[in-house]
Amino acid sequence: MAILRSLIHMLFMVVTVVPWALTVLIAAPFMNSTQIYWLCVGWLKLAVGSGRWMLGIRNEVIGWENLPLGQTDAAILLVKHQSTWETFSMPALMPHPLAYVFKKELLYVPFFGWAMAKMDMIHIDRSQRAQAFNKVVTQGQRLLDQGTWVIMFPEGTRVDRGEQGVYKTGGTRLAIATGAPVIPVAVNSATCWPRKALIKRPGVVTFSIGPAIPSQGRQPEEMMREVETWIETEMRRLDPSVYATAKA
Repeated sequence: MAILRSLIHMLFMVVTVVPWALTVLIAAPFMNSTQIYWLCVGWLKLAVGSGRWMLGIRNEVIGWENLPLGQTDAAILLVKHQSTWETFSMPALMPHPLAYVFKKELLYVPFFGWAMAKMDMIHIDRSQRAQAFNKVVTQGQRLLDQGTWVIMFPEGTRVDRGEQGVYKTGGTRLAIATGAPVIPVAVNSATCWPRKALIKRPGVVTFSIGPAIPSQGRQPEEMMREVETWIETEMRRLDPSVYATAKA
């Protein structure tokens, strides 16, 4: 049954993304960036909602009080990355527009990438590291100034449940360059939607939002160590059994 539900959900996302993306492409010339963003988020909410109906995956969020309250208050969200689920869920959950930092190759994915190209986000060429980071800072500052929160996965890629990737300093470097605080987010999505897994399992995915970490007067490496410590400590609280097994 789990295999059937997973296949139906996958088919549902493939079928629905095509008309949604075409709508974005047709409507984009007549809309501003914020309107385009929320139109695209409509499909993400559909994907997450259908995940609840078809797969039995529910989201819960703790730590809402750690998010900025002002419409233009800046924030850089650094999120644990275990699966595609948090990529879809974060825009669907957050009250502010988000701008992902992602590799430009994703823009070439049919329909999904074409619609994403219409959104005001930060796509980079990883082969040109120096120029890529300069672009992140320039565009990141502009987006933060207008009240868009920047979201990054500090480990760079999805990691398996109970695993810990290498935390890279791009997010904290951006925070220091722009003066924005960093907000760490722990997510145990792999309990339901494992990395690269076809079969999804029902359950609750917890998004735990940590206290804001100021960037003024900090160094990227030591600031990222603080982010890493908070996220990985919280991951062990959210999913203690798998980390106990890994340690053993």
